[in-house]
Amino acid sequence: MKSLLIVSALTLVGSCATTRYSTKIENLKEGIQLSDSTTVMTYANTITASELKSQLYAFSADDFEGRETGKEGQKKAAEFLKFYYTEQGIHSPINDTIYFQNIPASYLPEGTGSSENVLAFIKGSEKPDEVIIISAHLDHLGVEDGKIYNGADDDGSGTTAIMEMAQAFKIASENGHRPKRSVLFLHLTAEEIGLQGSQYYTENPIFKLEKTMANLNIDMIGRIDNKHKDNGNYLYLIGSDRISKELHYISEKINNRYFNIDLDYTYNDENDRNRYYYRSDHYNFAKQNIPVIFYFNGEHGDYHQASDTPDKIDYELLEKRTRLIFATAWHLANQETTLVHNINL
Repeated sequence: MKSLLIVSALTLVGSCATTRYSTKIENLKEGIQLSDSTTVMTYANTITASELKSQLYAFSADDFEGRETGKEGQKKAAEFLKFYYTEQGIHSPINDTIYFQNIPASYLPEGTGSSENVLAFIKGSEKPDEVIIISAHLDHLGVEDGKIYNGADDDGSGTTAIMEMAQAFKIASENGHRPKRSVLFLHLTAEEIGLQGSQYYTENPIFKLEKTMANLNIDMIGRIDNKHKDNGNYLYLIGSDRISKELHYISEKINNRYFNIDLDYTYNDENDRNRYYYRSDHYNFAKQNIPVIFYFNGEHGDYHQASDTPDKIDYELLEKRTRLIFATAWHLANQETTLVHNINL
């Protein structure tokens, strides 16, 4: 009898605990309120396929010789980004005009020259020390056997998406809609050779890591993979619920409200044999317990080939995906509270 009572009591406790957790999840979902819908879409709509195309053709041009880390072409690409932000009047978080976070050759694999991350930001109006980081890597594979690996999708698509989002935030700020938190536009080097650019940033952060609310990382969002060849209205999201389910629910709610993209979580499976969660720059932020989303269109036949060129990008799709990421960043930068981490549920 005594053992039966104990089992019954444990069952009751387990049931209550499950109910409490379920209630917390429901409360979390219900607490997400999307405000200023007209405002956010006004500025999301300044992100256009034509501007993305213009910037991407420029960024993946032969002049940059495949943007190999530490090589002259990669440094030209960094200067290209610096010039863009200077022309847009978007400052650096490092003394306004120092857009490069220099990484010494000694930090990088042997034989790699020194390199640099490129940083620009919009300063928050109410909580400037808190930050949302939008990242993409600027490097690629360089030149092999006389062929230039332009990396239009990998990761010219992510790079130009950030440029357009930065411009949208700048226009909004000039019109009296500066985000409450700061937004950092972070172009990372050395992703292709081991994620060293993001590792260097997390070891030498410009904003305190404990004040970094989330990292939205973009690596290839301009193409369609074979799985979705009959319906390109999709985007893979990886990691969105691993540290903060609230981030996941915010992302879903924004997509359902404004965009209706098919968000595919196939590669978010912890048993995913591709291990994409560990293979792009968001992972170095996740290791610091910073909530992340990795946006990805999946691999295609031109992945890591010289044939990854800008004429193969679907610019209308790139526009829609970029607007989704912008709207997500907008909400995060403006919501009253920081994200609830799973460990606190």
